[in-house]
This record gives sequence, structure tokens and C-alpha cells, in this order.
Amino acid sequence: MNKTYIIAEAGVNHNGSLKMAKKMIDVAAEAGVDAIKFQIFSAKALALPTAKKAEYQLDETNKEENQLTMLEKLEMTRESHMELLNHCKEASIDFLSTPFDKESLVFLTETLHTPVLKFSSGDLTNAPLLLAAAQSLKKLILSTGMATLTDIEDALGVLAFGYFENNRKPDRAAFRQAYYTHAHRLDAYVSLLHCTTQYPAPVHALNLSAMKTLQHAFSLPTGYSDHSTGITIPVAAVALGAAIIEKHFTLDHTLPGPDHKASLEPDQLKQMVQAIRDTEAGIGHPWKIPDEEERKNAISARKSLVTTLPIKRGEKFTEQNIAAKRPGNGIPPAYYWSLLGSTATKDYEADELITEAIEHG
Repeated sequence: MNKTYIIAEAGVNHNGSLKMAKKMIDVAAEAGVDAIKFQIFSAKALALPTAKKAEYQLDETNKEENQLTMLEKLEMTRESHMELLNHCKEASIDFLSTPFDKESLVFLTETLHTPVLKFSSGDLTNAPLLLAAAQSLKKLILSTGMATLTDIEDALGVLAFGYFENNRKPDRAAFRQAYYTHAHRLDAYVSLLHCTTQYPAPVHALNLSAMKTLQHAFSLPTGYSDHSTGITIPVAAVALGAAIIEKHFTLDHTLPGPDHKASLEPDQLKQMVQAIRDTEAGIGHPWKIPDEEERKNAISARKSLVTTLPIKRGEKFTEQNIAAKRPGNGIPPAYYWSLLGSTATKDYEADELITEAIEHG
């Protein structure tokens, strides 16, 4: 089994603090994840002053402020992102960031030269942004919360057009045709994440089986972005074949902000990584053959044909004087019926391994 790529989602849990963001990089690296992901946006380019907060945001932040005001407090400057990238290199952890607008996308691709872009479920239908991302020829990880298969196919059509057909005017018909023509080539660029857009997401709403549906429907690398509490569900997703796991984490559940409550604390993040790696090791390979260490136990666990009574040379083996007992380094019990009625070629004590030559057939 291939190693699952684990993304620790820092998101905006740094609360706008560069110092806290760097600490989160250290924590993620210590936990053993493959990457840490931030978000890059201009609040004014992301939301109107009239945009309302989601219900979970109202529960966890100031109810009197609008979404724009909340986002302005969580912005991270371009210079800060450059520092975070360098800190990730020092910590030997991959740097990822989700762009929410064209300018942020250009900064990631042309200034920071990030090789992989992660897009949120909210931008699955943002065709202009997806098109620009594909035209950058970077690899993409795309979350699919709130989406139907049709929504996802439409998004993949935009990406197929951006990657492979920049010689004509973009429109919905062109996107659709690009998907039909180039869908088989997208696996070199695009990965999908099944996701439930609730914070925290109740277990009954997660529908992990849909991850397998995405794999079958689109033949792309597929994983899971988890918004549930705890580590059980992402570990289960790995058992179901997730190629990527994304999970929010925080330095402290009690910090103010919209996402802390649905995030793992440092010890939990480390536990999740270990549980995922254990699950991968346990899944192993599809061949039903005993492991080398397991084979050593065959002698003590399996049985051989033995005498239950003393038997003299020339006596016949019967149901009364033979049985199957441990250890398993003698004649296998499958030859019981071949031995019955045959004649002993030597004297045997009771409870002795039978050493007769048995015809194999």
C-alpha cells in the first residue's frame, strides 16, 4: 500500500499571528505529518460586507461582526507567507496554502513557486479561479464538500480545459468537451478529497463510502478532508483507501476563532499520524500468505498425527490408537484416513509422533 499523504490543516487557526503560525509548523513537523496547509486571501476580495457568517462561525466568534470583519482579523500578509514557507523548509515539512482569489493564486505560483495548490470546497464552482490554477500547470488537490457528481465533473471540465486546451475561448460547452476529451489525463494533475462541509461534522453526515464513489467515478487519486472531532474517521478513511488525509489542528481548543473547536490539539494530531501509519502497515498486501514471523508459530500452533496408546510393530493404526495433537512438525492430520488400517513399521509409545512414510497424493 502506498503511504497516505497527511496534511495538517492550520487554516486560520493562527488567528493572524505569524509567531503562532510558526509554532504550528513545529508542532505539525513533530507530529510526523507530510505537509501543513495555510490559507491565503484578501478579506475584501473574498467576501462582501453583507456576507453573513456560517452557523458554526456565529457560535465560535463575535455574533455582532460580519464575515468580512472576522476574515480581516485572520489575514496573513504576503511577507508572512514567505516566512512560513522558509520555516517549513527548515522543519522538513511541505508547505501548502489555499488561495481564495486570483492575486493570491498568482503569488503562490509565481512568487512562492508552490508545486501543489489546495482548493476549498467553496471554490469547487469558482470556474475562473480553477481555470487560472490549471493554466499555471500546478498540481491541484480539490475538496468536494457540498458537491454532487455533476458539480465535480463540471469542475474537472474547467481544469481539463485549463491544462490541455488554451487555444480557444473558455465557456461551459468548451469545458464539457475538454472533460470528455482529456479526463483520462487528469490523474497526472488532480486529486479529489471527499468532504462534509460542517464544523464540526457529525458522524452520521460523513458518508465515507462516497470517497469510494469518487474513486470509481473519476479514476483520480482520492482522499478525505475531515471535519469530524477525534481521529477515528480519518483512520477509517485510510482503511478504505484514502490517498490523502487532511485534518484541522490547533494549538489549543479554547482559543478564540471559527475553527479551533473542530480541530485536533497537538497530542491528538500525533496520535492520528501514528494510527494512520499503523493502519497502513496493518493493511499490507492482498496476498494471503503467512508472514515470516507467523510461520515460526506453525510448529507450536498446528497439530500432527500421534499415538494415543502403545503400538507394536505390525499392529494396525486405528481410530482408537491415533489422534491429532501438537506440535505440528510431524505428519499433518489430513493424512489421518491414509494412515488408518495401515501397519506400524516400528514400536511406538503412547503420545509419540508417528513417523510412518505416507504416500502423498
